[in-house]
Amino acid sequence: MKKEKIILTGDRPTGKLHIGHFVGSLKRRVELQNSGEFDKIFIMIADAQALTDNVDNPEKVRQNIIEVALDYLACGIDPTKSTIFIQSQIAELCELSFYYMNLVTVSRLQRNPTVKTEIQMRNFESSIPVGFFTYPISQAADITAFKATTVPVGEDQKPMLEQTNEIVRRFNHIYGDTLVEPEILLPDNAACLRLPGTDGKAKMSKSLGNCIYLSESADELQKKIKSMYTDPDHLRVQDPGKIEGNTVFTYLDAFCHNEHFERYLNEYPNLDELKAHYQRGGLGDMKVKKFLGAIMEEQLGPIRERRKEFEKDIPAIYEMLKKGCDTAREAAADTLADVRRAMKINYFEDADLIAEQAKRFQMGE
Repeated sequence: MKKEKIILTGDRPTGKLHIGHFVGSLKRRVELQNSGEFDKIFIMIADAQALTDNVDNPEKVRQNIIEVALDYLACGIDPTKSTIFIQSQIAELCELSFYYMNLVTVSRLQRNPTVKTEIQMRNFESSIPVGFFTYPISQAADITAFKATTVPVGEDQKPMLEQTNEIVRRFNHIYGDTLVEPEILLPDNAACLRLPGTDGKAKMSKSLGNCIYLSESADELQKKIKSMYTDPDHLRVQDPGKIEGNTVFTYLDAFCHNEHFERYLNEYPNLDELKAHYQRGGLGDMKVKKFLGAIMEEQLGPIRERRKEFEKDIPAIYEMLKKGCDTAREAAADTLADVRRAMKINYFEDADLIAEQAKRFQMGE
């Protein structure tokens, strides 16, 4: 029997999605969805995970469920091809997480690079919420519940996938071949592995205020691009400039194609020539930013307009999410049944166990 190819991926609903999400995984999800190569695609709005560091602000998470769903649809996620669901509505995920906790040590969680980075970002060093600390286990439950074979994510999530596979291997070693070991699928454009913020900081983050959102207005988009970090030593047009660490050129690496030069900057044949001119001097930052602005508007304009259309019928979006949750719950319940069976805690479904125990006590009498 052919093994199903299944994708599981998702985002935390702590705000509208930004272009880091888009180049890191969203754009790829749409491509994979439309490729016809996968039997099932599950896309999760990870509200339970978002609550691990927003426990005192549930309204923030609640309000952003619809924002993320709208961004998904605007980017091209099709609910007839992909199942969009809300994490907290799938109770089976909590039970799987509880069982997986017995397979992971505290010291192993402490060594997870992603967890360490996130703890530092949130100043949790002296007081780490247990739910946040154990979210790699929760993520393993999310992935395995749907028997995902492929997880498209950004590079920063690679340690999380490694930990998921450790849990899968340990579970299968103890209880028998039950869980599916997923593969990570990284962006194929190196510049998209970790898109920096507009301020040049390594990570684009809502909390740092250095994001360009997918739903950004045209005016706000151009304003943010004009204020982007470039080469601080490139003070005059004639000065040689550096492209390393220059956010504008990093974004061009992520979004620019040769045809963009034909449309918006036809004095250059390609990005290499533009970079060379900047490096030798004689090319101003504002000209490069204007070029990037045109490219970004071409990319985000259609997304913005599609989002406005979906915003006209919000009840329909919630109904779509409800149907997605029903589908996801059914899939997760099947996996949980397999897990219970493997762990021998399916007491009332095991007719052989009941008959065996009855016979044992009858003989004892």
